[in-house]
Amino acid sequence: MAFPADWIVPEWAAPASVRAVFTSRSGGVSVAPFDSFNLGNHVRDAPAAVARNREQLAHALGRRPVFLEQVHGTAVLPLDSDTLDGTAADACLSTTPGLACTIMVADCLPVLFAHTSGAVVAAAHAGWRGLAQGVLESTLSALVVAVQRTAPAATPASVAQETLTWLGPCIGPTAFEVGAEVREAFVARRPEAQKAFEASSGGKFLANLPALALGQLGAMGITQVTGNDGTAPWCTFTQSSRFFSHRRDAANLGSTGRMAACIWLV
Repeated sequence: MAFPADWIVPEWAAPASVRAVFTSRSGGVSVAPFDSFNLGNHVRDAPAAVARNREQLAHALGRRPVFLEQVHGTAVLPLDSDTLDGTAADACLSTTPGLACTIMVADCLPVLFAHTSGAVVAAAHAGWRGLAQGVLESTLSALVVAVQRTAPAATPASVAQETLTWLGPCIGPTAFEVGAEVREAFVARRPEAQKAFEASSGGKFLANLPALALGQLGAMGITQVTGNDGTAPWCTFTQSSRFFSHRRDAANLGSTGRMAACIWLV
């Protein structure tokens, strides 16, 4: 299966051994409101349709995508051939060709990591709760441990400098209205995070997830960041024909599908 034309292949300077892709709504067998490439098995879609879509994804990637039970936490799961789908974690890491780190989203921000050695990749599910709790920091820490297994002299700072990240589509800063408690959760940790919030009506704020992630990554020493810059083409909420959006669709349609960000080694 070739990738549908509107799937996104990151444009970044990743090593030749690294591959990545972000799926869209296109290419599957699910019917409305999950039309058509829904990969979530927890959203009331027909199980047979989800299974077929996941089979098609594996065929397109040429390897097994490992699906997590994402719980908006910070746990990072190292993948191996025995890892079961449905293992609870919000980030995963691989040093094994043949397995694809896979993060499902429908408004949350997927963040892909690739070390320049070409031997370690990782992916994180960064909704606001995960970002506020430190899922990106946890992912980098796991990546440091993995790199040090083959390069003991590597330091956390050097690994951060040698790590590339890609931010995938998410709900954009014109659509993501949150309460003051969300803003406070970020500002309490990093006062600079206030720049990623714009006052809205009724004491609420518009939150910029990519900007929040970019600020955290920079504070961690990761400066090689590409992908979502917060502009309209990356917004899952407003690009209804291309992306699923929980906030847009769940209230009106009862549920919505899930897309996937995948990264793997060849």
